[in-house]
Amino acid sequence: MAGLIQTSFMKLLSVLTLFSTCIPPRVLAIGPNVIQASSSRWASGPLRGDLILSNGKIHTMDEGEHMASVIGIKNGVIVYVGENQTEALSKFDDIPTILDLQGHTAIPGLIDCHNHIVLLGNRPGFHTPLENAYSVADVQETYRSRAGGVAQGSFITTIGGFHPNQFTEKRLPTLEELDQAAPDHPVFVSYSFAGPASTNSLGKAFFESLPEPPLIRDNGAISSGENNGKALLALRKQLTFEDRKRGVHDAMAYAVSLGVTTHIDQGGFPATGTPSDGAAHEDLYSMHLPWLSVYDEEASIIRLRINFLHMDDSLDVSTVKQRLLNTFKFFGNDMVRTGGIGEFATADYAGGPIFNEAARRIAEAGWRLEVHSLTNTDFQTQIQAFESINANASIVDLRWVVAHVPQITPEYLQRLKKIGGGVNLSGWQYLAGIGPQAGPPFKDILASGIPAGIGADGMQIAPLNPWIHAYYATTGKNALGQQINLGQHITRQELLHLYTRANQWFLGGVDEQLLGSLEVGRLGDIVVLNDDYFTVPDEGLKELRSILTVVGGSVVYNDGTLEA
Repeated sequence: MAGLIQTSFMKLLSVLTLFSTCIPPRVLAIGPNVIQASSSRWASGPLRGDLILSNGKIHTMDEGEHMASVIGIKNGVIVYVGENQTEALSKFDDIPTILDLQGHTAIPGLIDCHNHIVLLGNRPGFHTPLENAYSVADVQETYRSRAGGVAQGSFITTIGGFHPNQFTEKRLPTLEELDQAAPDHPVFVSYSFAGPASTNSLGKAFFESLPEPPLIRDNGAISSGENNGKALLALRKQLTFEDRKRGVHDAMAYAVSLGVTTHIDQGGFPATGTPSDGAAHEDLYSMHLPWLSVYDEEASIIRLRINFLHMDDSLDVSTVKQRLLNTFKFFGNDMVRTGGIGEFATADYAGGPIFNEAARRIAEAGWRLEVHSLTNTDFQTQIQAFESINANASIVDLRWVVAHVPQITPEYLQRLKKIGGGVNLSGWQYLAGIGPQAGPPFKDILASGIPAGIGADGMQIAPLNPWIHAYYATTGKNALGQQINLGQHITRQELLHLYTRANQWFLGGVDEQLLGSLEVGRLGDIVVLNDDYFTVPDEGLKELRSILTVVGGSVVYNDGTLEA
Protein backbone atom coordinates (compact mmCIF):
# COMPACT_ATOMS: atom_id res chain seq x y z
CA MET A 1 0.00 0.00 0.00
CA ALA A 2 2.82 2.41 0.85
CA GLY A 3 4.33 1.83 -2.58
CA LEU A 4 0.99 2.47 -4.25
CA ILE A 5 0.52 5.71 -2.31
CA GLN A 6 4.04 6.86 -3.20
CA THR A 7 3.57 6.02 -6.90
CA SER A 8 0.23 7.81 -7.07
CA PHE A 9 1.59 10.82 -5.24
CA MET A 10 4.63 11.01 -7.47
CA LYS A 11 2.40 10.88 -10.53
CA LEU A 12 0.39 13.83 -9.18
CA LEU A 13 3.55 15.69 -8.19
CA SER A 14 5.07 15.12 -11.63
CA VAL A 15 2.06 16.66 -13.32
CA LEU A 16 1.93 19.61 -10.93
CA THR A 17 5.63 20.28 -11.03
CA LEU A 18 6.13 20.01 -14.75
CA PHE A 19 3.08 21.72 -16.09
CA SER A 20 1.42 24.05 -13.63
CA THR A 21 1.55 27.76 -14.44
CA CYS A 22 -1.01 28.84 -11.90
CA ILE A 23 -0.61 26.72 -8.73
CA PRO A 24 0.70 28.68 -5.72
CA PRO A 25 4.29 27.86 -4.80
CA ARG A 26 3.28 26.62 -1.35
CA VAL A 27 1.48 23.66 -2.95
CA LEU A 28 4.71 22.51 -4.59
CA ALA A 29 7.01 23.35 -1.72
CA ILE A 30 6.95 19.74 -0.50
CA GLY A 31 8.59 18.48 -3.70
CA PRO A 32 12.23 18.39 -2.53
CA ASN A 33 11.28 16.71 0.76
CA VAL A 34 9.44 14.00 -1.11
CA ILE A 35 12.48 13.36 -3.25
CA GLN A 36 14.73 13.14 -0.17
CA ALA A 37 12.38 10.64 1.41
CA SER A 38 11.81 8.58 -1.70
CA SER A 39 13.65 5.36 -2.40
CA SER A 40 17.00 5.26 -4.17
CA ARG A 41 15.28 3.11 -6.80
CA TRP A 42 12.98 6.00 -7.68
CA ALA A 43 15.88 8.44 -7.74
CA SER A 44 17.95 6.27 -10.06
CA GLY A 45 15.19 4.81 -12.21
CA PRO A 46 14.40 1.17 -12.97
CA LEU A 47 17.14 0.41 -15.50
CA ARG A 48 19.86 -1.00 -13.23
CA GLY A 49 21.29 -4.10 -14.84
CA ASP A 50 24.40 -6.22 -14.26
CA LEU A 51 26.33 -6.74 -17.48
CA ILE A 52 29.80 -7.36 -18.88
CA LEU A 53 30.60 -6.54 -22.50
CA SER A 54 33.84 -8.09 -23.76
CA ASN A 55 35.90 -8.43 -26.93
CA GLY A 56 34.84 -5.03 -28.26
CA LYS A 57 36.51 -1.95 -29.70
CA ILE A 58 35.15 0.33 -26.98
CA HIS A 59 35.71 4.08 -27.39
CA THR A 60 35.29 5.40 -23.87
CA MET A 61 35.30 9.12 -24.83
CA ASP A 62 36.90 9.88 -21.48
CA GLU A 63 39.24 12.86 -21.21
CA GLY A 64 42.09 10.88 -22.73
CA GLU A 65 39.84 9.19 -25.30
CA HIS A 66 41.10 5.80 -24.22
CA MET A 67 40.10 2.48 -25.77
CA ALA A 68 39.06 -0.68 -23.94
CA SER A 69 37.87 -4.17 -24.82
CA VAL A 70 35.92 -4.98 -21.64
CA ILE A 71 33.41 -2.99 -19.63
CA GLY A 72 31.53 -4.04 -16.51
CA ILE A 73 28.27 -2.52 -15.27
CA LYS A 74 26.88 -3.34 -11.83
CA ASN A 75 23.45 -2.15 -10.74
CA GLY A 76 23.43 0.22 -13.72
CA VAL A 77 26.77 1.88 -12.91
CA ILE A 78 30.12 1.25 -14.61
CA VAL A 79 32.49 -0.57 -12.25
CA TYR A 80 35.21 -1.67 -14.67
CA VAL A 81 36.77 -0.38 -17.91
CA GLY A 82 39.79 -2.23 -19.23
CA GLU A 83 41.13 -5.32 -20.94
CA ASN A 84 40.56 -8.20 -18.51
CA GLN A 85 37.24 -10.01 -18.20
CA THR A 86 38.38 -11.82 -15.04
CA GLU A 87 39.11 -8.51 -13.34
CA ALA A 88 35.71 -7.24 -14.44
CA LEU A 89 34.01 -10.32 -12.95
CA SER A 90 35.72 -9.67 -9.60
CA LYS A 91 33.62 -6.51 -9.24
CA PHE A 92 30.38 -8.51 -9.00
CA ASP A 93 28.81 -10.46 -6.14
CA ASP A 94 26.77 -12.61 -8.53
CA ILE A 95 27.59 -13.68 -12.07
CA PRO A 96 26.33 -10.98 -14.47
CA THR A 97 25.17 -11.41 -18.04
CA ILE A 98 28.23 -11.56 -20.31
CA LEU A 99 28.02 -10.59 -23.98
CA ASP A 100 30.75 -11.08 -26.57
CA LEU A 101 30.87 -8.03 -28.86
CA GLN A 102 32.73 -10.04 -31.51
CA GLY A 103 35.06 -7.14 -32.27
CA HIS A 104 32.32 -4.61 -32.93
CA THR A 105 32.78 -0.89 -32.25
CA ALA A 106 31.10 0.41 -29.10
CA ILE A 107 30.62 4.00 -27.95
CA PRO A 108 28.85 5.80 -25.11
CA GLY A 109 25.09 6.17 -25.50
CA LEU A 110 24.67 9.31 -27.58
CA ILE A 111 23.31 12.52 -26.05
CA ASP A 112 21.11 14.67 -28.30
CA CYS A 113 21.20 18.12 -26.70
CA HIS A 114 18.44 19.63 -28.85
CA ASN A 115 15.51 17.77 -30.36
CA HIS A 116 11.74 17.44 -30.29
CA ILE A 117 11.23 13.79 -29.44
CA VAL A 118 8.21 14.62 -27.26
CA LEU A 119 6.41 15.88 -30.38
CA LEU A 120 7.43 12.69 -32.17
CA GLY A 121 5.78 10.62 -29.48
CA ASN A 122 2.54 12.59 -29.87
CA ARG A 123 2.22 12.11 -33.64
CA PRO A 124 -1.18 10.91 -34.90
CA GLY A 125 -1.46 7.56 -36.61
CA PHE A 126 1.32 4.99 -36.62
CA HIS A 127 4.20 7.36 -37.28
CA THR A 128 6.88 5.82 -39.49
CA PRO A 129 10.22 7.64 -39.95
CA LEU A 130 11.39 8.05 -43.55
CA GLU A 131 14.71 9.73 -42.85
CA ASN A 132 16.49 6.51 -43.83
CA ALA A 133 14.71 6.06 -47.19
CA TYR A 134 16.50 7.05 -50.39
CA SER A 135 13.90 6.31 -53.08
CA VAL A 136 10.16 5.88 -53.52
CA ALA A 137 10.83 2.14 -53.55
CA ASP A 138 12.45 2.50 -50.10
CA VAL A 139 9.38 4.39 -48.89
CA GLN A 140 7.12 1.64 -50.21
CA GLU A 141 9.17 -1.06 -48.50
CA THR A 142 9.19 0.90 -45.24
CA TYR A 143 5.41 1.30 -45.30
CA ARG A 144 4.89 -2.31 -46.39
CA SER A 145 6.90 -3.49 -43.40
CA ARG A 146 5.08 -1.13 -41.05
CA ALA A 147 1.67 -2.26 -42.29
CA GLY A 148 2.48 -5.80 -41.25
CA GLY A 149 2.33 -4.80 -37.60
CA VAL A 150 -0.58 -2.35 -37.75
CA ALA A 151 -4.27 -3.20 -37.59
CA GLN A 152 -6.08 -3.00 -40.93
CA GLY A 153 -7.70 0.38 -41.45
CA SER A 154 -5.35 2.26 -39.07
CA PHE A 155 -3.51 5.29 -40.44
CA ILE A 156 0.18 4.94 -41.25
CA THR A 157 1.74 8.40 -41.09
CA THR A 158 5.01 10.20 -41.56
CA ILE A 159 5.01 13.81 -40.36
CA GLY A 160 8.32 15.62 -40.77
CA GLY A 161 11.93 14.54 -40.41
CA PHE A 162 12.65 13.93 -44.09
CA HIS A 163 12.62 15.70 -47.48
CA PRO A 164 12.07 14.53 -51.09
CA ASN A 165 15.60 15.75 -51.81
CA GLN A 166 16.85 12.51 -50.29
CA PHE A 167 14.84 10.38 -52.76
CA THR A 168 16.15 9.44 -56.18
CA GLU A 169 12.90 10.74 -57.68
CA LYS A 170 13.04 14.06 -55.76
CA ARG A 171 9.30 13.89 -55.08
CA LEU A 172 6.75 12.42 -52.70
CA PRO A 173 5.20 9.04 -53.52
CA THR A 174 1.90 9.20 -55.40
CA LEU A 175 -1.50 7.84 -54.42
CA GLU A 176 -0.96 4.80 -56.63
CA GLU A 177 2.49 4.10 -55.20
CA LEU A 178 1.18 4.37 -51.65
CA ASP A 179 -1.72 2.06 -52.52
CA GLN A 180 0.77 -0.52 -53.72
CA ALA A 181 2.64 -0.36 -50.42
CA ALA A 182 -0.32 -0.25 -48.02
CA PRO A 183 -3.58 -1.17 -49.76
CA ASP A 184 -5.36 -1.93 -46.47
CA HIS A 185 -4.24 1.15 -44.55
CA PRO A 186 -4.84 4.87 -45.08
CA VAL A 187 -1.53 6.72 -45.45
CA PHE A 188 -0.59 10.35 -44.83
CA VAL A 189 2.96 11.49 -45.53
CA SER A 190 3.95 15.14 -44.99
CA TYR A 191 7.30 16.91 -44.70
CA SER A 192 8.64 20.04 -43.01
CA PHE A 193 6.41 22.06 -40.68
CA ALA A 194 3.35 22.35 -42.92
CA GLY A 195 3.66 20.05 -45.91
CA PRO A 196 3.13 19.50 -48.75
CA ALA A 197 1.81 15.98 -48.31
CA SER A 198 0.52 12.93 -50.12
CA THR A 199 -2.10 10.30 -49.34
CA ASN A 200 -3.43 7.05 -50.79
CA SER A 201 -6.94 5.98 -51.80
CA LEU A 202 -8.12 5.09 -48.28
CA GLY A 203 -6.62 8.29 -46.89
CA LYS A 204 -8.19 10.37 -49.64
CA ALA A 205 -11.61 8.84 -48.90
CA PHE A 206 -11.24 9.65 -45.20
CA PHE A 207 -10.13 13.23 -45.72
CA GLU A 208 -12.79 13.94 -48.33
CA SER A 209 -15.49 12.72 -45.93
CA LEU A 210 -14.67 15.55 -43.48
CA PRO A 211 -17.10 18.48 -43.05
CA GLU A 212 -14.32 20.81 -44.24
CA PRO A 213 -12.08 18.57 -46.35
CA PRO A 214 -8.65 19.49 -47.67
CA LEU A 215 -8.23 19.78 -51.41
CA ILE A 216 -6.62 16.56 -52.70
CA ARG A 217 -5.50 16.06 -56.29
CA ASP A 218 -6.19 12.84 -58.18
CA ASN A 219 -2.60 11.70 -57.60
CA GLY A 220 -3.00 12.12 -53.82
CA ALA A 221 -1.09 15.40 -53.56
CA ILE A 222 -2.05 17.79 -50.75
CA SER A 223 -0.67 21.32 -50.88
CA SER A 224 1.27 22.89 -48.01
CA GLY A 225 -0.38 25.25 -45.56
CA GLU A 226 -4.13 25.12 -44.97
CA ASN A 227 -4.83 21.89 -46.87
CA ASN A 228 -2.02 20.05 -45.10
CA GLY A 229 -3.25 21.59 -41.83
CA LYS A 230 -6.82 20.37 -42.33
CA ALA A 231 -5.62 16.82 -42.87
CA LEU A 232 -3.27 16.93 -39.89
CA LEU A 233 -5.93 18.41 -37.61
CA ALA A 234 -8.38 15.67 -38.55
CA LEU A 235 -5.82 13.01 -37.63
CA ARG A 236 -4.99 14.70 -34.34
CA LYS A 237 -8.65 14.79 -33.37
CA GLN A 238 -8.64 10.99 -33.46
CA LEU A 239 -5.79 10.67 -30.95
CA THR A 240 -6.54 9.04 -27.60
CA PHE A 241 -4.27 9.07 -24.57
CA GLU A 242 -3.43 5.43 -25.19
CA ASP A 243 -2.56 6.26 -28.81
CA ARG A 244 -0.13 8.86 -27.54
CA LYS A 245 1.45 6.41 -25.10
CA ARG A 246 1.90 3.94 -27.92
CA GLY A 247 3.56 6.73 -29.89
CA VAL A 248 5.89 7.36 -26.95
CA HIS A 249 6.96 3.72 -26.96
CA ASP A 250 7.53 3.87 -30.72
CA ALA A 251 9.61 7.05 -30.43
CA MET A 252 11.74 5.54 -27.69
CA ALA A 253 12.25 2.32 -29.64
CA TYR A 254 13.33 4.22 -32.72
CA ALA A 255 15.77 6.37 -30.74
CA VAL A 256 17.56 3.42 -29.15
CA SER A 257 17.79 1.65 -32.52
CA LEU A 258 19.91 4.62 -33.62
CA GLY A 259 21.97 4.71 -30.42
CA VAL A 260 20.55 7.92 -28.93
CA THR A 261 19.95 7.24 -25.25
CA THR A 262 19.60 10.75 -23.75
CA HIS A 263 17.46 13.56 -25.19
CA ILE A 264 17.08 17.21 -24.24
CA ASP A 265 13.65 18.05 -25.60
CA GLN A 266 12.93 21.62 -26.68
CA GLY A 267 9.12 21.62 -26.70
CA GLY A 268 6.80 22.82 -29.43
CA PHE A 269 4.66 25.74 -30.50
CA PRO A 270 1.32 26.33 -28.72
CA ALA A 271 -1.48 24.54 -30.57
CA THR A 272 -4.48 26.54 -31.75
CA GLY A 273 -6.66 23.59 -32.71
CA THR A 274 -7.06 24.97 -36.23
CA PRO A 275 -5.59 24.11 -39.66
CA SER A 276 -2.87 26.69 -39.02
CA ASP A 277 -1.18 24.18 -36.71
CA GLY A 278 1.75 22.36 -38.23
CA ALA A 279 3.99 19.47 -37.28
CA ALA A 280 5.60 21.41 -34.41
CA HIS A 281 2.35 22.47 -32.68
CA GLU A 282 1.00 20.77 -29.57
CA ASP A 283 -0.72 21.51 -26.28
CA LEU A 284 2.28 22.61 -24.22
CA TYR A 285 0.59 21.73 -20.93
CA SER A 286 -0.46 18.19 -21.78
CA MET A 287 1.95 16.87 -24.38
CA HIS A 288 4.31 15.50 -21.72
CA LEU A 289 1.61 13.54 -19.91
CA PRO A 290 1.77 10.37 -22.04
CA TRP A 291 5.55 10.43 -21.64
CA LEU A 292 5.29 10.81 -17.87
CA SER A 293 2.78 7.97 -17.79
CA VAL A 294 5.29 5.67 -19.49
CA TYR A 295 7.99 6.74 -17.04
CA ASP A 296 5.61 6.26 -14.12
CA GLU A 297 4.95 2.70 -15.31
CA GLU A 298 8.74 2.11 -15.39
CA ALA A 299 8.46 1.22 -19.06
CA SER A 300 10.85 3.85 -20.42
CA ILE A 301 14.05 2.99 -22.29
CA ILE A 302 15.57 6.46 -22.91
CA ARG A 303 16.59 9.34 -20.67
CA LEU A 304 14.54 12.51 -21.22
CA ARG A 305 15.36 16.06 -20.14
CA ILE A 306 12.50 18.53 -20.62
CA ASN A 307 12.95 22.19 -21.57
CA PHE A 308 9.89 24.43 -21.47
CA LEU A 309 9.09 26.51 -24.55
CA HIS A 310 7.19 29.78 -24.07
CA MET A 311 5.84 32.28 -26.59
CA ASP A 312 4.85 35.25 -24.44
CA ASP A 313 3.94 38.30 -26.51
CA SER A 314 3.35 40.94 -23.85
CA LEU A 315 5.58 42.66 -21.32
CA ASP A 316 4.01 40.90 -18.35
CA VAL A 317 5.51 37.62 -19.71
CA SER A 318 2.82 35.84 -17.75
CA THR A 319 3.58 32.22 -18.65
CA VAL A 320 7.32 32.58 -18.11
CA LYS A 321 6.66 34.27 -14.79
CA GLN A 322 4.37 31.49 -13.60
CA ARG A 323 6.75 28.80 -14.83
CA LEU A 324 9.57 30.25 -12.75
CA LEU A 325 7.31 30.47 -9.71
CA ASN A 326 5.81 27.01 -9.90
CA THR A 327 8.26 24.59 -11.49
CA PHE A 328 11.42 23.00 -10.11
CA LYS A 329 14.38 23.18 -12.49
CA PHE A 330 16.41 19.99 -13.01
CA PHE A 331 13.83 18.05 -11.00
CA GLY A 332 13.35 14.31 -11.44
CA ASN A 333 15.48 11.19 -11.57
CA ASP A 334 18.13 9.66 -13.80
CA MET A 335 15.50 8.70 -16.39
CA VAL A 336 13.37 11.86 -16.65
CA ARG A 337 14.16 15.33 -15.41
CA THR A 338 13.08 18.92 -15.99
CA GLY A 339 15.51 21.34 -17.63
CA GLY A 340 15.43 25.03 -18.49
CA ILE A 341 13.47 27.51 -20.59
CA GLY A 342 13.75 27.10 -24.35
CA GLU A 343 14.15 27.00 -27.23
CA PHE A 344 11.85 30.04 -27.17
CA ALA A 345 10.94 32.28 -24.25
CA THR A 346 8.96 34.90 -26.16
CA ALA A 347 7.48 35.51 -29.58
CA ASP A 348 10.14 38.18 -30.31
CA TYR A 349 12.79 35.48 -30.05
CA ALA A 350 15.56 37.58 -31.67
CA GLY A 351 15.37 40.27 -29.02
CA GLY A 352 13.24 43.21 -28.04
CA PRO A 353 11.44 44.54 -24.96
CA ILE A 354 9.45 41.35 -24.27
CA PHE A 355 12.45 39.11 -24.84
CA ASN A 356 14.57 41.28 -22.55
CA GLU A 357 11.97 41.17 -19.77
CA ALA A 358 11.62 37.39 -19.95
CA ALA A 359 15.38 36.87 -20.04
CA ARG A 360 15.84 39.22 -17.07
CA ARG A 361 13.37 37.22 -14.99
CA ILE A 362 14.95 33.92 -16.05
CA ALA A 363 18.38 35.20 -14.98
CA GLU A 364 17.14 36.46 -11.63
CA ALA A 365 15.50 33.09 -10.96
CA GLY A 366 18.79 31.34 -11.73
CA TRP A 367 17.40 29.31 -14.62
CA ARG A 368 19.04 28.15 -17.82
CA LEU A 369 17.80 29.75 -21.07
CA GLU A 370 18.14 28.43 -24.61
CA VAL A 371 17.23 30.45 -27.71
CA HIS A 372 17.59 29.64 -31.38
CA SER A 373 19.34 31.47 -34.19
CA LEU A 374 18.75 30.95 -37.91
CA THR A 375 19.86 34.22 -39.53
CA ASN A 376 22.97 36.39 -39.78
CA THR A 377 21.58 38.95 -37.32
CA ASP A 378 19.40 37.27 -34.67
CA PHE A 379 22.35 35.88 -32.68
CA GLN A 380 23.76 39.41 -32.45
CA THR A 381 20.70 40.91 -30.76
CA GLN A 382 20.29 37.84 -28.54
CA ILE A 383 23.87 37.93 -27.30
CA GLN A 384 23.72 41.70 -26.84
CA ALA A 385 20.66 41.18 -24.64
CA PHE A 386 22.49 38.48 -22.70
CA GLU A 387 25.39 40.88 -22.09
CA SER A 388 23.06 43.60 -20.87
CA ILE A 389 21.33 41.24 -18.45
CA ASN A 390 24.64 39.84 -17.24
CA ALA A 391 25.74 43.33 -16.23
CA ASN A 392 23.00 43.36 -13.58
CA ALA A 393 22.42 39.67 -12.78
CA SER A 394 25.30 37.33 -13.60
CA ILE A 395 24.50 34.52 -16.00
CA VAL A 396 28.09 33.26 -16.16
CA ASP A 397 27.26 30.07 -14.25
CA LEU A 398 23.81 29.49 -15.79
CA ARG A 399 25.02 28.10 -19.12
CA TRP A 400 22.77 30.05 -21.48
CA VAL A 401 22.68 28.62 -24.98
CA VAL A 402 22.19 29.84 -28.53
CA ALA A 403 21.12 26.95 -30.77
CA HIS A 404 21.72 26.12 -34.46
CA VAL A 405 23.80 29.27 -35.23
CA PRO A 406 24.32 28.66 -38.97
CA GLN A 407 25.74 32.17 -39.49
CA ILE A 408 27.39 33.02 -36.17
CA THR A 409 30.68 34.93 -36.34
CA PRO A 410 33.98 34.54 -34.42
CA GLU A 411 33.36 37.89 -32.69
CA TYR A 412 30.03 36.85 -31.25
CA LEU A 413 31.29 33.42 -30.32
CA GLN A 414 33.87 35.09 -28.09
CA ARG A 415 31.30 37.51 -26.64
CA LEU A 416 28.99 34.62 -25.74
CA LYS A 417 31.88 32.59 -24.34
CA LYS A 418 32.91 35.49 -22.10
CA ILE A 419 29.54 35.44 -20.30
CA GLY A 420 29.54 31.68 -19.80
CA GLY A 421 27.37 30.73 -22.76
CA GLY A 422 27.53 27.91 -25.27
CA VAL A 423 26.21 26.92 -28.69
CA ASN A 424 24.59 23.72 -29.83
CA LEU A 425 24.88 22.71 -33.45
CA SER A 426 22.82 20.69 -35.90
CA GLY A 427 23.06 19.22 -39.38
CA TRP A 428 19.52 20.34 -40.20
CA GLN A 429 20.75 21.98 -43.40
CA TYR A 430 21.41 18.50 -44.80
CA LEU A 431 17.85 18.02 -46.05
CA ALA A 432 17.24 21.25 -47.96
CA GLY A 433 20.15 23.62 -47.34
CA ILE A 434 22.06 25.33 -50.12
CA GLY A 435 25.67 26.54 -50.28
CA PRO A 436 28.28 27.63 -50.45
CA GLN A 437 28.35 28.01 -46.66
CA ALA A 438 25.03 26.92 -45.20
CA GLY A 439 26.53 26.47 -41.76
CA PRO A 440 26.92 26.01 -38.98
CA PRO A 441 30.63 26.91 -39.05
CA PHE A 442 31.63 23.74 -37.18
CA LYS A 443 35.35 24.26 -37.59
CA ASP A 444 35.37 27.90 -36.44
CA ILE A 445 33.17 27.07 -33.47
CA LEU A 446 35.44 24.29 -32.22
CA ALA A 447 38.48 26.54 -32.72
CA SER A 448 36.86 29.25 -30.58
CA GLY A 449 36.91 27.07 -27.46
CA ILE A 450 33.30 27.91 -26.59
CA PRO A 451 31.25 25.06 -25.05
CA ALA A 452 29.69 23.36 -28.07
CA GLY A 453 27.58 20.24 -28.55
CA ILE A 454 25.28 18.79 -31.15
CA GLY A 455 21.56 18.08 -31.33
CA ALA A 456 19.57 16.79 -34.27
CA ASP A 457 16.65 19.24 -34.01
CA GLY A 458 14.54 16.28 -35.24
CA MET A 459 11.91 15.58 -36.40
CA GLN A 460 10.24 18.42 -38.27
CA ILE A 461 12.79 19.98 -40.62
CA ALA A 462 15.62 17.66 -39.65
CA PRO A 463 16.24 13.93 -39.14
CA LEU A 464 16.59 12.45 -35.67
CA ASN A 465 19.19 9.99 -37.00
CA PRO A 466 22.58 11.12 -35.58
CA TRP A 467 24.51 9.38 -38.34
CA ILE A 468 22.98 11.62 -40.98
CA HIS A 469 24.14 14.60 -38.93
CA ALA A 470 27.56 12.97 -38.66
CA TYR A 471 27.65 12.71 -42.45
CA TYR A 472 26.81 16.39 -42.90
CA ALA A 473 29.20 17.66 -40.22
CA THR A 474 32.15 15.66 -41.57
CA THR A 475 31.54 16.08 -45.32
CA GLY A 476 29.53 19.32 -45.73
CA LYS A 477 27.26 17.59 -48.26
CA ASN A 478 23.48 17.87 -48.38
CA ALA A 479 20.90 15.26 -49.40
CA LEU A 480 21.47 16.14 -53.06
CA GLY A 481 25.18 15.40 -52.69
CA GLN A 482 26.11 19.07 -53.07
CA GLN A 483 28.92 20.66 -51.06
CA ILE A 484 27.17 23.40 -49.04
CA ASN A 485 29.45 24.02 -46.03
CA LEU A 486 32.83 24.55 -47.62
CA GLY A 487 35.81 24.67 -45.28
CA GLN A 488 33.78 23.93 -42.14
CA HIS A 489 34.04 20.14 -41.96
CA ILE A 490 35.17 18.50 -38.73
CA THR A 491 36.70 15.09 -38.08
CA ARG A 492 34.74 12.03 -37.06
CA GLN A 493 36.44 12.05 -33.66
CA GLU A 494 35.40 15.68 -33.15
CA LEU A 495 31.82 14.88 -34.14
CA LEU A 496 31.61 11.92 -31.76
CA HIS A 497 33.02 14.14 -29.02
CA LEU A 498 30.18 16.61 -29.64
CA TYR A 499 27.57 13.85 -29.34
CA THR A 500 29.06 12.46 -26.12
CA ARG A 501 31.52 14.15 -23.78
CA ALA A 502 30.89 17.70 -25.04
CA ASN A 503 27.16 17.34 -24.52
CA GLN A 504 27.72 16.78 -20.80
CA TRP A 505 27.96 20.56 -20.49
CA PHE A 506 24.43 20.98 -21.85
CA LEU A 507 23.03 18.49 -19.37
CA GLY A 508 24.71 20.11 -16.39
CA GLY A 509 23.99 19.28 -12.77
CA VAL A 510 24.32 15.68 -11.64
CA ASP A 511 23.91 14.46 -15.23
CA GLU A 512 27.25 15.98 -16.15
CA GLN A 513 28.97 13.48 -13.86
CA LEU A 514 26.88 10.48 -14.96
CA LEU A 515 26.55 10.52 -18.74
CA GLY A 516 28.51 11.07 -21.96
CA SER A 517 31.57 8.88 -21.39
CA LEU A 518 32.38 5.34 -20.29
CA GLU A 519 34.18 5.72 -16.96
CA VAL A 520 33.95 4.02 -13.59
CA GLY A 521 31.16 5.62 -11.56
CA ARG A 522 29.13 6.77 -14.55
CA LEU A 523 25.88 5.24 -15.76
CA GLY A 524 26.21 2.27 -18.08
CA ASP A 525 24.77 3.61 -21.35
CA ILE A 526 26.52 1.97 -24.32
CA VAL A 527 25.86 1.53 -28.03
CA VAL A 528 27.34 -1.22 -30.18
CA LEU A 529 27.42 -0.30 -33.88
CA ASN A 530 26.86 -2.36 -37.02
CA ASP A 531 30.07 -1.03 -38.57
CA ASP A 532 33.22 0.84 -37.59
CA TYR A 533 32.30 4.53 -37.40
CA PHE A 534 35.92 5.57 -37.88
CA THR A 535 36.66 3.56 -41.04
CA VAL A 536 33.37 3.20 -42.91
CA PRO A 537 33.26 5.23 -46.19
CA ASP A 538 31.53 8.61 -45.98
CA GLU A 539 28.31 7.39 -47.59
CA GLY A 540 28.32 4.48 -45.16
CA LEU A 541 27.95 6.88 -42.24
CA LYS A 542 24.28 7.27 -43.11
CA GLU A 543 23.85 3.49 -42.84
CA LEU A 544 25.20 3.19 -39.29
CA ARG A 545 22.80 1.73 -36.71
CA SER A 546 22.92 0.18 -33.29
CA ILE A 547 22.96 -3.58 -33.05
CA LEU A 548 22.85 -3.43 -29.24
CA THR A 549 21.85 -0.52 -27.02
CA VAL A 550 22.33 -0.60 -23.27
CA VAL A 551 20.83 1.90 -20.82
CA GLY A 552 21.81 1.59 -17.18
CA GLY A 553 23.27 -1.84 -17.77
CA SER A 554 19.97 -3.10 -19.24
CA VAL A 555 19.71 -4.15 -22.87
CA VAL A 556 16.96 -2.00 -24.39
CA TYR A 557 17.62 -2.84 -28.05
CA ASN A 558 19.11 -5.96 -29.63
CA ASP A 559 18.83 -6.73 -33.34
CA GLY A 560 20.16 -10.26 -32.87
CA THR A 561 23.52 -9.76 -34.58
CA LEU A 562 25.55 -10.70 -31.51
CA GLU A 563 23.57 -13.88 -31.01
CA ALA A 564 24.68 -15.30 -34.37
